[in-house]
Amino acid sequence: MRLRVEFTTEPFDLDEAPAHAVVAREVVQAADLDAVDVGPFGNTAEGGADQVLAAVDALLREALASGATRVSLQLNVIGEDTP
Repeated sequence: MRLRVEFTTEPFDLDEAPAHAVVAREVVQAADLDAVDVGPFGNTAEGGADQVLAAVDALLREALASGATRVSLQLNVIGEDTP
């Protein structure tokens, strides 16, 4: 099974990326994922279910520990066998 996760962390700071946003991006960029796209208003990552779920666990823990007050995410099953 393949998964795609889209996520943002808050609070936002348009002048400088907050520590929680930097940490969350670093977690997904370092994870063993097939595709990662980071942006100022949202991030996406794709890969195998185990890898994506491990990355989500780490990014939630690290972002909260770094000052995030809210993490919004959407997780989708993707691939050829998706109904």
